Amino acid sequence: MSALSALPASEPHDSTTPDHSAAIAALQIRSGKQLSVNKAVREQHGHTMTWLANQPPDAVLTVQDKHEVAAAVDICNQYQMPVIAFGIGSSLEGQLNAPFGGLCIDMHAMDAILQVNNEDLTVTVQPGVTREQLNHYLRDTGLFFPIDPGANASIGGMVATRASGTNAVRYGTMKDVVLALEVVTANGEIIRTGTRAKKSAAGYDLTRLMIGSEGTLGIVTEVTLKLFGISECIASGICHFPTIENACQAVMLTIQMCLPVARIELLDAMQIKACNQYANLDLTETPTLFVEFHGTDAGVAEQATIFTDIIKEFGGSDFAWDTDEAERKRLWQARHNAYHASSALRPEASALSTDACVPISRLAECVSATAKDIEASGMIGPIVGHVGDGNFHVLLLVDTDNPEEIATADGIISRLAMRAIEMDGTCTGEHGIGQGKQKYMQQEHGNALVLMQAIKSALDPNNILNPGKIWPKTMVAD
Repeated sequence: MSALSALPASEPHDSTTPDHSAAIAALQIRSGKQLSVNKAVREQHGHTMTWLANQPPDAVLTVQDKHEVAAAVDICNQYQMPVIAFGIGSSLEGQLNAPFGGLCIDMHAMDAILQVNNEDLTVTVQPGVTREQLNHYLRDTGLFFPIDPGANASIGGMVATRASGTNAVRYGTMKDVVLALEVVTANGEIIRTGTRAKKSAAGYDLTRLMIGSEGTLGIVTEVTLKLFGISECIASGICHFPTIENACQAVMLTIQMCLPVARIELLDAMQIKACNQYANLDLTETPTLFVEFHGTDAGVAEQATIFTDIIKEFGGSDFAWDTDEAERKRLWQARHNAYHASSALRPEASALSTDACVPISRLAECVSATAKDIEASGMIGPIVGHVGDGNFHVLLLVDTDNPEEIATADGIISRLAMRAIEMDGTCTGEHGIGQGKQKYMQQEHGNALVLMQAIKSALDPNNILNPGKIWPKTMVAD
């Protein structure tokens, strides 16, 4: 079955969805006006930023604290009604849809920054805090939170999808910066995983089990994060290449030489064209690397010099870098607007965003093959990537009323996913599985998928936590 046609376009959720009226009545008694069954509100929370059909929940509960979350999950577990946690709605693979109905718990009001420990370089926040909000709060401390997926995502959502982004090549992903979690389990209990200590050898690593579980194992109500010091000097720059392969080869050598770049991003010629049109820029429309260096004044200058020598080997040109904060922000804003800029190339079409990640030694091969595949198809599909860690994205613009375009786009996505897996990579480096990439799980994980399903069944025996995600509901043992 085509990924693009796997979900019904008109039905809100599966035809076998049970009646959840008794559970909703119990929730109304407990929560009053915090619970909404308004159709517009429900559809907003069945939201997905890409091609998947909207599948709204039966009700939406806006919570203020962890005890309200726990009470709601307890009621849902008693009535075996699905529960989906909602941050700000920026996920891309249908993680927020409710294919079997149920309750959406909106966490946006849980947005308190609870404790900053400057000496330990840690912070504890509620899940509704966004990354921009957190860094604005930290602006006078000399510290910052480095994980930057582009969207102003909530911290809870970033935990759920194991987010990364432009800074991952230097600072890692969410699995590297989360020290501890507070989680509501499927039976409504509140547990803690981890501590503020930098390491532990005590028991199973439940923190990292929850990270990337997409709300299928528990609902995060508190997060303790590592912070980092803001560097003395930060410099950003761009350089151009004759081909995508040349640009990727330059990235590969940069990483293999252990040059400590903070960010190194690829934008293909089509993506640069989109950014120029969207933001009224005049960048050269050719494969381009955006790069950023962090360190001391001398260290940054040395990194820039070494990088200049590397790119010359692969035809890189016009490398210019700047430490001016306003100029740096202007440059990176163009990169962060890539999704909206690409969508504007064909505004009447639906944006289908996908990603893959491969070992750095296979990056040039994978990106080049994908670019050729898109070109041969005749579709518009800009490529951008956090290429320093082998991760890149394709945004296909698809007329979802045209079956031929749907089939063509589905073929591109499937070939990309399988190409990455065959290169000992993954079908998704950032977006997660949700509903959109379930069909690649068996190929990527093999027999390990059985173990994942066993963990799910043990922690959530009634399968109420975000069912129909990662694998179909029917694959989880009753």
